[in-house]
Amino acid sequence: MPRPVGRPRTTPDTVLADKAYSSRAIRSYLRRRPIRAVIPQPADQAANRKRLGSRGGRPPGFDRDTYKPRNTVERCINKLKQWRGLATRYDKTATIYLAGLHIAAILIRSALIRRKRPGRVSRPG
Repeated sequence: MPRPVGRPRTTPDTVLADKAYSSRAIRSYLRRRPIRAVIPQPADQAANRKRLGSRGGRPPGFDRDTYKPRNTVERCINKLKQWRGLATRYDKTATIYLAGLHIAAILIRSALIRRKRPGRVSRPG
């Protein structure tokens, strides 16, 4: 059977997002396509739902175990953004930017390994 022209269309099984994306419109958009939303509910939405009582509906589903790895990714992106050249995109070409990204990742990872090395005595300063 011949394939259609263009890139293959795929949809993710699950979407992990911030509390900022916890709107009714986004959740219904994901529900229309069979995509599971793992989005924490903001405190103001929860309070409003509880204030309405039984008319407020049930809380949206939230799987903490699925959401946990997102924290690791967020911290990694935060460390990379501390590199001024990466955060501001001063580089003219994508290849130079990617090279800077690789250098930053290598230096961050080596610093992490140095910090976790057993038996190493850390010096103040």
